[in-house]
Order: sequence, then C-alpha cells, then structure tokens
Amino acid sequence: MKKEHRLRYIIKEGILDTCYIWKDELKNVFKDPGVMIFFFLVPFIYPLLYSFIYNNEVVHEAKLVVVDQSDSHLSREFIRRVNATPDVQVVSICPDMEAARKMMDEKKAYGILYFPSDFSKEVHKGNQTEVALYCDMSSLLFYKAFLLASMEVSLDMGAELRAHNNPASTDKLQEITVNPIPYESIALYNTQNGFASFLVPAILILVIQQTLILGIGMLGGTARERNRFHCLVPVSRHFNGTLRIVLGKSLTYILLYVIVCIWVLAVVPKLFGLPQVGEAWTVLLFLLPYLFACIFFSMMLSGFMTSRESPMMVFVFTSVILLFISGVSWPKEAIPPFWKALGYLFPSTPGIQGFIRINTMGATLSEVAAEYKTLWIQAGFYFITACIIYRYQIIRSRKLIIRQYKYMKMKR
Repeated sequence: MKKEHRLRYIIKEGILDTCYIWKDELKNVFKDPGVMIFFFLVPFIYPLLYSFIYNNEVVHEAKLVVVDQSDSHLSREFIRRVNATPDVQVVSICPDMEAARKMMDEKKAYGILYFPSDFSKEVHKGNQTEVALYCDMSSLLFYKAFLLASMEVSLDMGAELRAHNNPASTDKLQEITVNPIPYESIALYNTQNGFASFLVPAILILVIQQTLILGIGMLGGTARERNRFHCLVPVSRHFNGTLRIVLGKSLTYILLYVIVCIWVLAVVPKLFGLPQVGEAWTVLLFLLPYLFACIFFSMMLSGFMTSRESPMMVFVFTSVILLFISGVSWPKEAIPPFWKALGYLFPSTPGIQGFIRINTMGATLSEVAAEYKTLWIQAGFYFITACIIYRYQIIRSRKLIIRQYKYMKMKR
C-alpha cells in the first residue's frame, strides 16, 4: 500500500510540476518581446512578405535590347516574334554593343540580343548561323525568359526555313517538316510554372523550424542570464525532474505553434492561391512529427546558448544553407554526399520534401513514408538528447547549490 501511495504521489507531483512549468514557460514567452517577435511576428510577416514578392509567379515583359548588324527581313522577323512573346519586351534597337551595354548598366534593359552582319546571308546559303544572347545574371528569372523566348523563335523559324527550302514538297509535307511530332505541354502540380508555387511552400516549412530555434534559444539564453549560477534550469522544487521540464516546456511550444502552423501552412497559401491539393488529415499527420522534431531539436540546441543574443549570431545565417540542402532549390541528387547527410540532421530537410509532395502533388502518407519515418526518428532522438542536456543542467545546478551552501557554512 505504501508503495502504491508513493507511486500515486510521484505521478500527481509530476503532473502538477509539468503544469507549473508549462504555465511558467508561457509567462516567459509573453513577457519577452524578443521571443514574441520570433514566435508570432516573424511567422506572421515573413510568409506574407515572400508571397507578395513572388506573387506574380513568372516574369512578364522582361526588357531586352537588340543590336541588329544584319538589318535584314529575317532578323527583323526574328525580333518581331521575340517581342510578341508574353515574357519579353524589346525596348530598343541599338546601333552597336557599346550603346546596348550602356542601357544594361543603367538597368534600362536586362539582356542583349545580337545579330551578326552575315546573319541573313548565311541562312540563305544554307549554312548555320548564330544569334548571341547576353544576359544580366543577377536575376535567373530574366535569363529564363530571354532564353526560352529566343530558343522557341529560333526553332520555329528554323523549321519553317527548312520547309521553305524544299520547293518540291507539298503543303502537307511542309507542315510535317515544320511540326513532325505534335506535342502539348501540360505542367503538372505547378500549373503556372511559377516561382511562388515552387519556392514559397519550402520557405513556409523552414520558417517554422527557424523561428522555433531562435525563440527557444533566446528563452534558454535568458534563463542562463537570470540564473545566479548561470544554469539553464532555475533553482526550484518544481524543476526537479527531467521529464517534467522537457514535457512542460514542449507543451507550451506545441500549443503556440498549432496556431502558427494554421496561419503559415493553411491561411497564407489560401490567400495567395498557392497549390493545396493534399488532404488536410494527411498534412496534419505529417506535421505532427515535424513539429515535435523541431521543438525537441530547438530545446536541445538551447542548452548550448549562453546569452540571449547567441541564437541570432549562430543560427540566422543557416536559413539559406538549409533551403539549398533541402533538395528543393537544387536537386537532391546533385547535392554532395556530405551536405546531403548534414541536411538530414535538421527536421526541415525531410519536412520540406514530404510537405511539398503531400501539399503540392497530393501524395499520401505511404508515399512519403521515408520522410515521415525520418521525422519520427529525429523527434525521438532529439527528445532523448534534450532530456540528457536538461538532466545535466539539473545535476550541475544541484552541485553548485551544494558548493555554495558549504562555502557559506565555512564562512560562518
């Protein structure tokens, strides 16, 4: 009976202490303006900011200048067709490259299309000729617009010239020569071939991880600064168990980030018309281990933060790196093995890959089983490491208290 009562007392005390730590952490969050910024303002502003920036999806009317040394009917037809495409606007025809470069330097144009003087002559001789395209590579979207427009016009005119140079053929044979294999281009998932639909979902997932790391890290640094022994765990009877500390704190972050996830991953994509073809229940089940993994990962890292400013100095710059190694902005097959392995230390890598496949491509949980299992493994691993770090902090805090007590006793 005594053992049973003792067990009940321990369980009751553990639950009460967990609730106390949860309330205490909730107060710490709402009392700290810096943490409030990372937990609420940044997740509110950043998704809107990125969605507004890339809301046009694709570049239209990209400004192009032309240097036409040929000045022939063929070169003028090429220019007319390029200008007729929706993505390119020919703003000027310059007499030489020097004038064209000046316009690019003044940002009046972002590309130069150059026709050599023998352009038309070589074509009529049946020889291959060249059209040179010079682009401002500070924006890959402009480069894409110029390149695709020029290539499409070049291929179409080339096919037409081949058909025209074969006078013995019938109209039907000329049609086959121009378009031997009819095709229809249908974009799957990202129907507009847009930049926002491609990149913003990955950024939304990354925002959740990074704000948790920065916010929880700042809370950890603040706790050390306020502690007389510079420990992560305060001197209190409620903070006397590892599990109650980890569970109490994580409960606070989970409750707060349920609201954040609804805004970031449901409301913002709806506002800007981003692809949302995945089932809500599937997305919810996938986000559960992702949120756990991010929270325990952040709690583990917070154990190494010595001040409030430490997370900003250490982790802010990692956002771009994590986006690159996630396998979205650059194919994961082309990522070197070291960076690929490093990426899987962060929940954002399987989180981004799985979320995009579910939300944008309509995948089921079984189709993202590898990413789903990885997130649960990460959640379990970082939960254990967070417990180890907090256990170490509890023991360290006790030793420092005992040392202080002995020192004061000796002074008496």
